[in-house]
Amino acid sequence: VEELRVPAAFVAPLQPEMAATVVLPERLQRREAERQEGVERQRQKKEAQVVKEEQSEFFVAAFAGERKAVEALTAAGQLEEAAARLQGLQKLLTESVRFLAPYEVRQGQEAVARLQADLAVRRQQLQPKKKFAFRALKKEAAPGSEPRPAEPAWPVVATQAPGHGTAEGELSGPPLCGFSGVEDKELELGPPELLQRDVVLSELRGCRVRLRGNANTLRVRDCRSCTVLCGPVSTSVLVDGCSDCVLVLACQQLRTHRTHDSRFYVQVTSRAVIEDCTKVSFAPYTWSYPGIEGDFESSGLDRNRNNWNLVDDFDWLATDKPSPNWTLIPEPERISCWD
Repeated sequence: VEELRVPAAFVAPLQPEMAATVVLPERLQRREAERQEGVERQRQKKEAQVVKEEQSEFFVAAFAGERKAVEALTAAGQLEEAAARLQGLQKLLTESVRFLAPYEVRQGQEAVARLQADLAVRRQQLQPKKKFAFRALKKEAAPGSEPRPAEPAWPVVATQAPGHGTAEGELSGPPLCGFSGVEDKELELGPPELLQRDVVLSELRGCRVRLRGNANTLRVRDCRSCTVLCGPVSTSVLVDGCSDCVLVLACQQLRTHRTHDSRFYVQVTSRAVIEDCTKVSFAPYTWSYPGIEGDFESSGLDRNRNNWNLVDDFDWLATDKPSPNWTLIPEPERISCWD
């Protein structure tokens, strides 16, 4: 049986159409694949946004509940429990920073600072008052003996200078300990003075300050050309209105306002925050002294968690370019020995 053959005249015109049917589906498949990828990206983005909103809503509710609990305990004078709940509140805020909006982080930080200040004031109010006692009259010096020189007053308790307002998160009354209005001095506080106390350094000029121990909070305000070496702080450090300073700090939360031409060596468990700052630079915490490990344990800080190079600049909103207001200190320029 002869095979049925189609004349060439009928075959030739079909060849271009057949080629088109081979190429066209390939192009369509590529377009369809790109469309599907776009749809999947949008779906993942939407799901991530939903999760973020749910986490934010949970944080707001949990934070508000804990804040009320701390306020009630502080008012009732249950200060130890209030301090423990406040530390848990700070930890909740620190762990939630990654999914919160900057304004939510700021509100949380301000609320924690207010609670810390209220707790410190309440603790001061409940301190037992000194009992009145009669004192023996000072005996007159014997004839011909030299009078004993009066011992110099040491500004262990800082007082608020006239005309200056209260810095954010700072106590409205006299702080528990610190230094104020000192020039060109070596200043130091040890563990007995610092243990879970609120410390304020204000209006210092050309001073070198060593704070060996575990403080509760630290405020450094309006200081010039100073070096501050500080042991682990259980909660927050606020640096405000300083210039040409070197600050060595270990804390849960670091906030820096109106500060310029200063270097920070930090151990911080949350992201540091700067606002209205220029020419500030950061490096890891490098200070050490006998007993510092015990101070870290009592502070509750995690030594294995240090976000020294993660800084949020509230004045820089661009996400595709780094802030020009802060830098990292180059490794060869970092100070490792302080004493």
